[in-house]
Amino acid sequence: MAPDCGRERRDARRCGGEAVIGSAIAVAVGSAVGGVLRFWLTAWVARVLPTVLPLGTIVVNILGSLAIGGLAAAFLNRGQSASGLWPALLMTGLLGGFTTFSAFSLQTLMLMQEGRWILAAGNVVLSVILCLIAVWVGWQVGVTYQG
Repeated sequence: MAPDCGRERRDARRCGGEAVIGSAIAVAVGSAVGGVLRFWLTAWVARVLPTVLPLGTIVVNILGSLAIGGLAAAFLNRGQSASGLWPALLMTGLLGGFTTFSAFSLQTLMLMQEGRWILAAGNVVLSVILCLIAVWVGWQVGVTYQG
């Protein structure tokens, strides 16, 4: 997440390359850690609870959604911008690497909290249906052009 340059004009350097590079590095580090955590957790859940359902992914998505909700609330309640270094590291990076479902869940919750129920429902329906279609199309392309 880039810094909120509209609110932080008094420090022009934060709105330039230094802040963006720092945030990008934070996202990269967080993503690497989150991806490894997802790999380990899904493998562990599959060993402990073998089933036909992707329980490891479900657990990761639930934990990621729980974590992003807690972090977003904590940052916003402290008056911090969601575009600072720590949110970039933890929310965009760590949880983005851990699960992208957490961002979807947070965005849907925000729409619901704003009373925008139709948009929230639309976000859920469109995300699920379009992502399922996209993964099917990707699968078909991959099968067709495997080589």
